[in-house]
Amino acid sequence: MTDPIQAAWQTLRTLDQPKLPQLFDDTGRVAAMSGRIEWPGVDDGAADGPQDNANGITFDWSKTHLNEEFLAAFEELARACDFTGQRERLFNAEPINITEGRAATHTAMRGAGEPSKVEEADALLRRMGILVNAIHDGALGEMRYLIHIGIGGSALGPALAVDALTRDLAKVDVHVVSNIDGVALEQAFAACDPATTLIAVASKTFTTIETMTNAASALAWLSDNGVEDPSGRVVALTASPEKAVEWGVDETRVLPFPESVGGRYSLWSSIGFPVAMAIGMEEFQQFLNGALAVDTHFAQYDGRDNLCLRAAFADQYYARLRGCQTRACFAYDERLALLPDYLQQLEMESNGKQVTVTGEPVDGPTAPITWGGVGTDAQHAVFQLLHQGTHLVPVDFIASIAPGDMLDPAHHQILLTNCFAQGAALMAGGNMSADGTDPARAFPGDRPSATMLCDDLDAAALGALIAFHEHRTFANAVLMQINPFDQFGVELGKKMANDIAAGGGDFDPSTKALLEQAGLG
Repeated sequence: MTDPIQAAWQTLRTLDQPKLPQLFDDTGRVAAMSGRIEWPGVDDGAADGPQDNANGITFDWSKTHLNEEFLAAFEELARACDFTGQRERLFNAEPINITEGRAATHTAMRGAGEPSKVEEADALLRRMGILVNAIHDGALGEMRYLIHIGIGGSALGPALAVDALTRDLAKVDVHVVSNIDGVALEQAFAACDPATTLIAVASKTFTTIETMTNAASALAWLSDNGVEDPSGRVVALTASPEKAVEWGVDETRVLPFPESVGGRYSLWSSIGFPVAMAIGMEEFQQFLNGALAVDTHFAQYDGRDNLCLRAAFADQYYARLRGCQTRACFAYDERLALLPDYLQQLEMESNGKQVTVTGEPVDGPTAPITWGGVGTDAQHAVFQLLHQGTHLVPVDFIASIAPGDMLDPAHHQILLTNCFAQGAALMAGGNMSADGTDPARAFPGDRPSATMLCDDLDAAALGALIAFHEHRTFANAVLMQINPFDQFGVELGKKMANDIAAGGGDFDPSTKALLEQAGLG
């Protein structure tokens, strides 16, 4: 009997490859290949306009090579991979992380999924809200600064959200430190007044060596600068609350999150504490609400109508059928400067795997290398390769209709016109020489892009963008039959580093020579 998954892939491989400009001979293509996710707007109290208007994000995949034939074939692949069943397992808190025997309950943290998990998440959120509001009200004295110490998902998510949402005003000045390199911690120290600084320590196990080493140095800095009770300034964010208490954190300042919430999916949990400290609990709730709107969409729609799944169709098309090894993300908004870094971890740690859920070798490429930057800066750097290089690189453009600044509107108009023009140029190509024949000025075109256009880049929109990419990552994993919720690839190097620290390990001659030269041998 033919394997239905392999049969679906075989069908996909036999389809004719379309050319992008010709796809727009269909006058309905933009409408058919675009979609929108919305959520209720926030009442700003103004008396001169409608209240509670919907805000949202428009997703345009019309400049990709997906056509009716490919969409139908990918829908058949999704059915063969039991996408609907896997999605139900995710939301029902079943042990979908099979290698570790755990559920993945990050959606419950924003109100979607198995009711008991949502109830548990609500209780944890209320606990965090009580502490956040108490600190804002002066329970620990005047706290003007927060040094948030974590690594990986415990740092990238907070850094992105704080940077994106506090450009105008922050209730507390947050500095995120992840690198064990002492330079990073010293930079945070230099920016903060120890007399008014709070320390957040984010570690799922509360044993992560980089995080705990940085935390110990932060406490020493407080003590060296006259803070009488440094431990009284620490808030612990962990799935191992007993370890935090043993380390010296008072249980009233320990904010737990479930073991089933993975690091790169943990921003919605107490790992979001520094975000809530910076923007306040009301805005943090809007952040969760934007993510919940995407959860609702992802749970309710199937096939191409599911925008997260449609994005995964495009990802699989370019990685598996066109051999694209990378995917680029360019945010035409300075507030999203850290988004490419965040997506690198989300996508590459989740789907950079070599075996399927059954332990068999993966029979094709998995996650592409995710990279990117900020427009318009990137146009004067890497876009040369995108337009005229020999690599085919699918590109995502992300922008906001509403500006994030109060300057002359010309700034934002130029920003958006450049964003839209780049996608058009990648697709159309052309020759910029006078007679149209100079090969050095030729642009082949037929190069794909997608656009995500936010009405505004507020807390809800950022939450929706992140949740969209989480579900896109999960949908890709289902289509590839891999587990996106473990990350054993980070462990081997860490084990060897621990062996070196303990004075053991049997290493190759090159590593031994490097250790000796650095005085570590």
